[in-house]
Amino acid sequence: MPSGEDNGALRNFKLNESTFLASLMPKKEIAADRFVEAHPEYDGRGVVIAIFDSGVDPAAAGLKVTSEGKPKILDVIDCTGSGDIDTSTIVKADDNGCIRGTSGNSLVVNSSWNNPSGEWHVGCKLVYELFTTTLTDRLKKERKKKWDEKNQEAIAEAVKQLDEFDKRNPKVDDTILKRKREDLQSRVDVLRKQADGYDDKGPIIDAVVWHDGEVWRAALDTQGLEDESGCGKLAAFVPLTSYRIERKYGIFSKLDACTAVLNIYNEGNVLSIVTDSSPHGTHVAGITSAYHPKEPLLNGVAPGAQLISCKIGDSRLGSMETGTGLVRALIAAVEHKCDLINMSYGEPTLLPDYGRFVDLVNEVVNKHRLIFISSAGNNGPALSTVGAPGGTTSSIIGVGAYVSPAMAAGAHNLVEAPPEGLEYTWSSRGPTVDGDLGVSVSAAGGAMAPVPTWTLQHRMFMNGTSMSSPCACGGVALLVSAMKAEGIPVSPYSVREALENTSVPVGGSPEDKLSAGQGLMQVDKAYDYIQKSRDIPSVRYQIKITQSGKSTPTSRGIYLREADSCQRSTEWTVKVEPKFHDDASNLDELVPFEECVKLQSTGEAVVRAPEYLLLTHNGREFNIIVDPTSLSDGLHYYEVSALDCRSPWRGPLFRIPVTITKPQAVKSRPPIIVFQGMSFVPGHIERKFVEVPIGATWVEVTVKTSGFTTARRFFIDSVQISPLQRPIKWETVATFSSPSSKSFAFAVEGGRTMELAIAQFWSSGVGSHDTTRLDFEIAFHGISINKEEIILDGSEAPVRIDAEALLSLENLAPAAVLNKVRIPYRPVDAKLSTLPAERDKLPSGKQILALLLTYKLKFEEGAEIKPHIPLLNNRIYDNKFESQFYMISDTNKRVYAMGDVYPDTAKLPKGEYTLQLYLRHDNVQYLEKMKQLVLFIEKNLDEKDAIRLSFYSQPDGPVTGNSSFNSSVLVPGTKEAFYVGPPAKDKLPKGISAGSVLVGAISYGKVAFGVNNEGKNPEKNPVSYCLSFIVPPAQFDEDKGKGSSSSCTKSVEEQLEEEVRDAKIRVLSSLKQSTDEERSDWKKLSISLKSEYPKYTPLLAKILEGLVSQNNVEDKIHHYEEIIGAADEVIGSVDTDELAKYFSLKSDPEDEGAEKMKKKMETTRDQLAEALYQKGLALAEIESIKGEKVVEEDAKAASDSSVKPDLFEENFKELRKWVDVKSSRYGTLFVLSDMIQEDGQPPKKKFYDLKLSLLEQIGWPHLVSYEKQWMHVRFPASLPLF
Repeated sequence: MPSGEDNGALRNFKLNESTFLASLMPKKEIAADRFVEAHPEYDGRGVVIAIFDSGVDPAAAGLKVTSEGKPKILDVIDCTGSGDIDTSTIVKADDNGCIRGTSGNSLVVNSSWNNPSGEWHVGCKLVYELFTTTLTDRLKKERKKKWDEKNQEAIAEAVKQLDEFDKRNPKVDDTILKRKREDLQSRVDVLRKQADGYDDKGPIIDAVVWHDGEVWRAALDTQGLEDESGCGKLAAFVPLTSYRIERKYGIFSKLDACTAVLNIYNEGNVLSIVTDSSPHGTHVAGITSAYHPKEPLLNGVAPGAQLISCKIGDSRLGSMETGTGLVRALIAAVEHKCDLINMSYGEPTLLPDYGRFVDLVNEVVNKHRLIFISSAGNNGPALSTVGAPGGTTSSIIGVGAYVSPAMAAGAHNLVEAPPEGLEYTWSSRGPTVDGDLGVSVSAAGGAMAPVPTWTLQHRMFMNGTSMSSPCACGGVALLVSAMKAEGIPVSPYSVREALENTSVPVGGSPEDKLSAGQGLMQVDKAYDYIQKSRDIPSVRYQIKITQSGKSTPTSRGIYLREADSCQRSTEWTVKVEPKFHDDASNLDELVPFEECVKLQSTGEAVVRAPEYLLLTHNGREFNIIVDPTSLSDGLHYYEVSALDCRSPWRGPLFRIPVTITKPQAVKSRPPIIVFQGMSFVPGHIERKFVEVPIGATWVEVTVKTSGFTTARRFFIDSVQISPLQRPIKWETVATFSSPSSKSFAFAVEGGRTMELAIAQFWSSGVGSHDTTRLDFEIAFHGISINKEEIILDGSEAPVRIDAEALLSLENLAPAAVLNKVRIPYRPVDAKLSTLPAERDKLPSGKQILALLLTYKLKFEEGAEIKPHIPLLNNRIYDNKFESQFYMISDTNKRVYAMGDVYPDTAKLPKGEYTLQLYLRHDNVQYLEKMKQLVLFIEKNLDEKDAIRLSFYSQPDGPVTGNSSFNSSVLVPGTKEAFYVGPPAKDKLPKGISAGSVLVGAISYGKVAFGVNNEGKNPEKNPVSYCLSFIVPPAQFDEDKGKGSSSSCTKSVEEQLEEEVRDAKIRVLSSLKQSTDEERSDWKKLSISLKSEYPKYTPLLAKILEGLVSQNNVEDKIHHYEEIIGAADEVIGSVDTDELAKYFSLKSDPEDEGAEKMKKKMETTRDQLAEALYQKGLALAEIESIKGEKVVEEDAKAASDSSVKPDLFEENFKELRKWVDVKSSRYGTLFVLSDMIQEDGQPPKKKFYDLKLSLLEQIGWPHLVSYEKQWMHVRFPASLPLF
């Protein structure tokens, strides 16, 4: 147990101001305070730390200079690319010094800016894309308040005008006055409606990049963020170059107070605006090395160290790390010659010490000698919960989180602190699934550290292994500072050995090493160790262990977890290979290396090893025998340590961890196990290991508490380990306000050991001194089935399911639902490119390549969708592929969704979309194999469209409709069979294509509690299995014999004429109209075809479509008149009476001929509606061009306008007959609004341009500004960069 004098575990202490402040930034716990006091010049000076995190704010308190007055932060890099802006568009300034930004804004450049070439690179970005959700929410709230004030002013004015009108006109009988009043009322209505639909997407910022003759510089125009007119103009921005050159930064505005760092890449064609994706990274950086000259007690651990900020948390994904961010961060760390890396990020993994990132980390550590420190994870208290990469990678020092009494009293503000220091309850525990210890050392896991300026505070308290890792990293920075000053070679191998062999144990049992590693690191003792061992070669010892007689699998420790391996003696072959750094000399270091080591076991009765070993550079093998047969049930931990016979003071050169979790068998029937009278105090953990009976698939747990008066908080975890899976974990946090009981149900895997970890939270009940008693009852249930995954092959045949209860009576109540559809896609395009060396060249010299795959998607109606890439999803660290990122955009380039390893569901309106998938690697062969990568789009079905499957007791049930199966009682040892039928064809989602897969879930058991859905939703059952139905080809289209089919009444000659006609129309559709010559050819053909088929609606609709698509037309009024004429021809070709009559009747969905007619009529209706749309738009455009006013200003004007029929209104009334649009209320503007909202197609920019011009005419500047912001969302200039 750590002593109070050494690490802050003080008994019966009182805080004063200084000890309180010291507890907020813990250093005493790892003896860093004593070390710096004794060696003030070794406070991190000369050390550079790379912070792999969410980004560091260089303006944050304590992060401006080091203790020597040097710049604290040497570089700030967005490794993810989330802040990248495409600035490849080059413009020239006019005579007034104005340039046009890609946003469309006119920008005035500062005349004092030197730009010899005269070329200005321009780009733009929606500023909210750069901000965190927290900051965006604050800005939205403040901006909404100001917008509401302006809107209320407009509403008040509109109401005033309406009121005055009503006073002047008590009776409104005249048609003209009625229309005037409707217009005035519509003003009020639309303003109120606008307030209800307000959604602030944020202002756009323009970016300008140029070369001043020496370096690339950039400036931002942020007027949209500013309250005061004239503020935020481009010319007022102080130009910045890439941060590493001048180490300067700016802010967007005083309102956001967010620091902006600029970096320029690719010869000015890419501008990276670096902002943080959360306060996490700044907080972590502050713990490592913040320097507060006026508040030294709040200094970070190594205030003399300098930093490189490598943002790996992608702002587009919240703050999730990406493969691109991780790899670029490693490149930057090597390029800047960093000494250390801190990474307080991580994820679960199915394979430890594996993956692309791990391979690159190994190179960085072994070749470039960087010391990599990372958090172990916050998924405790169960065993085997360490995350990747920190807790699972051999070349990384994984750090657990420790809390001292001083931290508890000061930083956590507890009334009464625990009597001694301990590991936080949530700190992840080892071992890894391959037996490695997982946690290397522990450090203080909480701090009050600096945060970004946009949080509007200097510092904030956070806790987690995210905080213990930088605490340890700062401690190592002190050691490296000393080593450099004293000329001691710096090696991650020797530093790690010093840390682990001088740490103070946390806890009194060997098993506590699985929680705290070798213990709480002690900087002063590690320094003494390094000094003493300075002449000893730096070596790491690679351990590979296999069970004797087997070549696979290979592990790094021995982990006996399952019942079978704990009931017999086993022999293991251990191969130890000393590994030197890549630059080690063969003759001077490798050849002379020889160590005589003594092997010691901490439990000779259980773990036996040879006594001695002579190690040379090529390594040696030896055997270990593990005999757990005499051990009691539960957790046991041993180590085989290798001591240097010549220098035993060094401590272990390497350790072989041996973890045994001997499970308790469940022998009773029904299978119930009870743990009674377990006593808990704050921080206490009970671990129970149970051999889950074969046949069990879920457990029902009841927890009963007693013996306390104040609320108690418990972490309850269950973990099982299965090959090539992430640890199977169920967890809950249960709070008991008074003695009571709670029940839970969760899935288990039969035949495997289950750990049940129950922990009273470390600070729960600290001051009450009551001992909590807890009873735990676990009832095992199970229905074994012959098929865990049910696949219905698309035929009418059902699938037989055999069900059996092996343990006790079970209620068999099957439920099955198909609630998603997966549609397979292959790319329509694949582009392979070499990335610029500036950011994407590996330390090895290899160039990273990118593969861009393009998929085309189309949805006939709005849907919730999620991309699904079976090969790549759900693996970030345990993946040999470097990076994946996707982007879904519509035909206007509006991005609707982005994602990577963990795709999110996105809501997409009806329409066509492009999905681009971006993959990176340096191996071209890997990427070549991915060029035809299959991707699924998973679409959620509405609750009403979900298909619930039926069960039968006979194979013919799906056809006959008889012999339905609902439920039964399974008797142990007796098998029962039934069938699940395929979905009825009329229940299949509309438009689903062959080869698509309907997916859902099926469950069999009935849970006693915790699930109350009457069997309707199997996914809510603790145990459900995957269910899928392969969609078969559509039924054969029989034209013959169908009286309603028109084709059967047509002669061969007539059918041939129709084929020729349709072919001609296809040729017309394929013609381009980019040049005058092409437009002339198109016009000639269209006139020819129109004369040949004058009343054929599809042809006329294609001609209208061709006219609408024409761009850069000089005589716009003539052009719109042509569109109106073409639209009238379409309208005139449609027999609207017949169309209306058809839609008033109900067609027979079973009649194929009727379905064909329905499709034809729907197409005709759509063509008619499109013609009316385009005619209305053209009329409005002509009205706008001629400068006609939308609102009548007086009765005379209204009277004059009434003489002429309002063509726009008439057209709109006709449109309303065929599509569901809302009533027109306020002239052109509101008709447009309704057309925009109800179109159901991708937004048409012309509508919105017209709407904007009309808003400007009406005089509502706040709505103009709002709509302009939305224009950048709906119609971005280009797709964002990956």
